[in-house]
Amino acid sequence: MRTVISRRSVRGGLLAAAVAGSLFLGATGCGGDEDEEAADKAVAGTQLCGGDAVSAQASKALKVITGSSRFGTTAEKSTVARAATDLVEAFPVATGGRDDVCRIYTADGTPDFAIRVTWGLVDGPPTGTPAPDFTVLKMGERTLAAANRASVRFACRSDRFPNSTNAAHVAIGVERWGMPKEPEGDVEALKDAYATVAHSVSLAMAKELRCEKNGGLPARPVLDPA
Repeated sequence: MRTVISRRSVRGGLLAAAVAGSLFLGATGCGGDEDEEAADKAVAGTQLCGGDAVSAQASKALKVITGSSRFGTTAEKSTVARAATDLVEAFPVATGGRDDVCRIYTADGTPDFAIRVTWGLVDGPPTGTPAPDFTVLKMGERTLAAANRASVRFACRSDRFPNSTNAAHVAIGVERWGMPKEPEGDVEALKDAYATVAHSVSLAMAKELRCEKNGGLPARPVLDPA
């Protein structure tokens, strides 16, 4: 399985801490054997992760999360399109973990902040009771939002999955990447922001996969609790 991540050498310490400190659902993805250094310039949120993953609304949500509207570029191959290709190649076997779509960093000269955006294939619709810090939202099969992460799961039927009568169950995650700490700011606003970014990436993935009816995802994020 290919994992492509963008990293910035000046923030190597943050990534080292991130390996030890991730709190997101499930195990981490495969190792980054194709890491690329991000270019030394600042871009808007809508230019991240291939340019189709982050909507204008999600870009504003990134500012709520990070406090910045300027970000370092993500690696050339860290895109939804590349992740969708890897997902199709992995189907129908559940990945058992997560792989990177991209990683988002605030630009130089702004406070350090890193976000990991991931994809995974799961066995079927979600079951069980979410952790108490999650709010359940009505998007896809299930969307969970917390003050430092969010995930969207949706079912995808597509002609990109040849000779299959089964839907692919896709999980997209967005999480703060770094040592655990208490979220700073309005918790409900942060939940909405993470859910908005996760919805944006999920919708972009559903479109890239050519899922029927975009995997049941709404055109705009639904932030009212289910």
